[in-house]
Amino acid sequence: MTICRGRPPCLPQIAGEGRMDIEQLKELNELFRKLGGEFCTPIEELSEKILRVRGIIFDWDGVFHGGWKGEGQSGLFSEADSMGINMLRYGIWRRIGKLPFMAIISGENDKTASFFAGREHFNAVYTGIADKKQALDRVCEEAGIGPLEVGCVFDDINDLSMVKHCGLRVQVRRPASPLFMEYTRRRGLCDYITGNPAQGHAVREFCELFLGVLGNFQEVIESRMAFDGEYQKYWKKRNEVK
Repeated sequence: MTICRGRPPCLPQIAGEGRMDIEQLKELNELFRKLGGEFCTPIEELSEKILRVRGIIFDWDGVFHGGWKGEGQSGLFSEADSMGINMLRYGIWRRIGKLPFMAIISGENDKTASFFAGREHFNAVYTGIADKKQALDRVCEEAGIGPLEVGCVFDDINDLSMVKHCGLRVQVRRPASPLFMEYTRRRGLCDYITGNPAQGHAVREFCELFLGVLGNFQEVIESRMAFDGEYQKYWKKRNEVK
């Protein structure tokens, strides 16, 4: 992999914010492939899908945590994933000039999912949803976008009714489901399968891949680190979302 002098060795060559060229995308592809990520859609085509995204839907169980539950207990989330989502929203905001619509759609009534959505100022959280296509329709209506402008992060069969309509589909790897992963590959229902499982911060992996394709990972991190005026404008807008 070609590394630009003077940059950290983990970053592909990035020439400022904006669309990445073919060579940069190939470097990014190699970086995430070595992590175990699988590009079911070639990265050049994947980049086109990412650039169209104006809203992101996350499943909860099996995406933010391994899916373990107990009586009276809800799922957990990771601060590493939370930071990744915040940086992703900021990266999209820098690119298109407004916040992307963010939502959680879960088949279960999970108190932690609702807490997380509120804490992170998501636009919506849908819990106890049997047919997720209906919730996707509601998201599109509220956000004023089409399903091809929606990216979704999912892990299991009950997600597929919405997945097949979304423009960008990211599947969280679960090694115990080789047949299901093969099914989504063959049916063209996933664009990228994470190298990490849910408990290994798969959400963070997706966020960094997305930012890498946008070409503004470095600028986003440095702006947040400085807490500069641009980041403060974003932060104020984000925190106004109820």
